[in-house]
Amino acid sequence: MEKAYRYRFYPTAEQEKLLRRTMGCTRLVYNKALAYRTESWYERQERVGYGETSSMLTNWKKEEELDFLNEVSCVPLQQGLRHLQTAFTNFFAGRAKYPNFKKKHNGGSAEFTKSAFRWKNGQVFLAKCNEPLPIRWSKQIPEGCIPSTITVKLTPAGLWFVSILVDDYTIQPLPKTDKTIGLDVGITSLIATSDGDKIANPKPFKKLRKKLKTQQKALARKHSGSNNREKARRQVAKVHAQIVDLRKDFLHKLATQLVRENQTIVVENLAIKKMVKNHKLALAISDASWSELIRQLSYKCDWYGRNLIKIDRWFPSSKRCGKCGHIVEKLPLKIRDWECPKCGTNHDRDINAAKNILAAGLAVSVCGATVRPEESKSRKAGAMKQKPN
Repeated sequence: MEKAYRYRFYPTAEQEKLLRRTMGCTRLVYNKALAYRTESWYERQERVGYGETSSMLTNWKKEEELDFLNEVSCVPLQQGLRHLQTAFTNFFAGRAKYPNFKKKHNGGSAEFTKSAFRWKNGQVFLAKCNEPLPIRWSKQIPEGCIPSTITVKLTPAGLWFVSILVDDYTIQPLPKTDKTIGLDVGITSLIATSDGDKIANPKPFKKLRKKLKTQQKALARKHSGSNNREKARRQVAKVHAQIVDLRKDFLHKLATQLVRENQTIVVENLAIKKMVKNHKLALAISDASWSELIRQLSYKCDWYGRNLIKIDRWFPSSKRCGKCGHIVEKLPLKIRDWECPKCGTNHDRDINAAKNILAAGLAVSVCGATVRPEESKSRKAGAMKQKPN
């Protein structure tokens, strides 16, 4: 299994100068290629692929005003073009928006493949750099694992990180267990489980919102282009980084615990991008980071031999009675407890939804049953009106 180990490092003055130059060149090549591909399509309706942009990079290096591109390793430049190709592939497949131009104040990254670095005695030597990266080894890479890719990243807060991708042989499937669980994500409680438990939402953004507001006010008072404004911008970026770290740390611990304790995990396949368009709930949904939790559950289940089942987003998990199967007509979000009008069972909204999600997921996995609800009468009537006589 491939696994990336991420470390903080503190480059020397010479290394920082080289890395900043490399990231600047990578950003320039990426933006020039994106501009050319955009212009070719809108003006001449021509599609330009990775092969053409790679040839263009060779010609750019021969130009006098772009001669500085030869001062850095060519591998990160080529990798930048490959990332641009991936961005366009995702755009045409409908998985992402149109690629944006990279900006300097967002930091930057440079990806080095095997031909552009050396792994010697547990240290990393990048191309055109004689000294190893001074990495703070918070966790040792398993002995015998050889890095395949090394990515150096500069965050907007000015912090340096290195990500080392290895084929980790220590990742082995966990012993099988008979335990299954259904998860219903929420805002007040991050998740409710079919076992009747609720995990509170730590809400890291809400905790640091006051601190962020103070730093943003200080940034707004600084003159554009001044050194003080750059310092204030970094302070804002550090608060954002702190929020991200708190959120990811909690989600990693939660996802690992769920994967270790359960053989099968069932979740809903939610359209989160559409849900955040509701301006009343967008902030709370983004702070909960449901998509990140599901992403972590997905790859950790692959690592440890667990099963992750995603059921249809239209399955009425909250409206369905977990005891008799009756589906109520309406159930507003403000109602957290409700009583089934058919059998009289009192339900906690979230716990009942988690139990229904588990039942639906097991039905899908065992017999391939559909969990999409039947068409409503109004939808059927609309369809009948559209039929020709």
